[in-house]
Amino acid sequence: MKDVTVRYGETVAVDDVSLDLATGEVLAVLGPSGCGKSTLLRAVAGLEPLSAGSIAWDGADLSGTPTHKRGFALMFQDGQLFAHLSVARNVAYALRLRRVPSARASTRVGELLDLVGLSGYDDRLPGTLSGGERQRVALARALAVEPRLILLDEPLSALDATLRERLAGDLREILRTAGTTALLVTHDHEEAFALADRLAVMRDGRVVQSGAIDEVWREPVDEETALFLGYARVLREDAATRVLTAAGLPPAYAVALRRSALVVDADGPVHARVEAARVTPEQVRLVVAADGIGTLDAVAPLGSRVSPGDDVALRVDVTRLAVLPITSAP
Repeated sequence: MKDVTVRYGETVAVDDVSLDLATGEVLAVLGPSGCGKSTLLRAVAGLEPLSAGSIAWDGADLSGTPTHKRGFALMFQDGQLFAHLSVARNVAYALRLRRVPSARASTRVGELLDLVGLSGYDDRLPGTLSGGERQRVALARALAVEPRLILLDEPLSALDATLRERLAGDLREILRTAGTTALLVTHDHEEAFALADRLAVMRDGRVVQSGAIDEVWREPVDEETALFLGYARVLREDAATRVLTAAGLPPAYAVALRRSALVVDADGPVHARVEAARVTPEQVRLVVAADGIGTLDAVAPLGSRVSPGDDVALRVDVTRLAVLPITSAP
């Protein structure tokens, strides 16, 4: 994608976006609802005309190539299975349209159902499947014709949190095993982290940051991006310097903190008073008032006897913070 722009009248939905995608790579475009990510995906599919810029595959401009001749497959968040067709017939649908011989199509369907963990589901109807199983069928159908690119539009957002987390790992492994190149759009940073090799953060129609997952995570380009990626708080100026000094790092204008960046530790250099405590399955989550810093999130190990009003010492986990550039100032 080079300088891609999509307009609806006076509204600019996608604004001068340039991105590359390598063979076999999964790229996630991450952004809030209305940021233009789904419009970008539809433009790649050929479903939205470009107002400016170009989209090319392997050096060949796709501007004159209709959707059905691009060799791409599009998988939506709800799967969009045919309710009256069995699992096997859903998966074989595109093969039948291409007049693939029945014996070969049947073999291919068997291979795909095995790949997505649904061997033996051939005769089941979509209405008898769980949400996760339906998404697996949709993925198998998308992979049936061996697309050179699969486009994933929030593929897990319709699932509950537990199933979404489990299926994300499975989906990633399926894409790797199939050697499939994929472009994913999502508003869920956990989904993006679980599925993708690289990440592009989109806001107001523009890509504000892109790179390897760990690079974007460690070095968000600004405060808004840090908070969107899942950092809980951003500290500035004196408060930021105090936390960074406690972490053994040089001062900076701003620092973004995860909820677990501050950990209760008797030898910790940060002193605070507990304002709230809540037990979760993994840890005790705290809200504390830290001396010279202000209100912060912190954590304590399960079993810790920490209550509101207690004085605690905190250490800083440097792997759970990100120093922000001064250009990120609001």
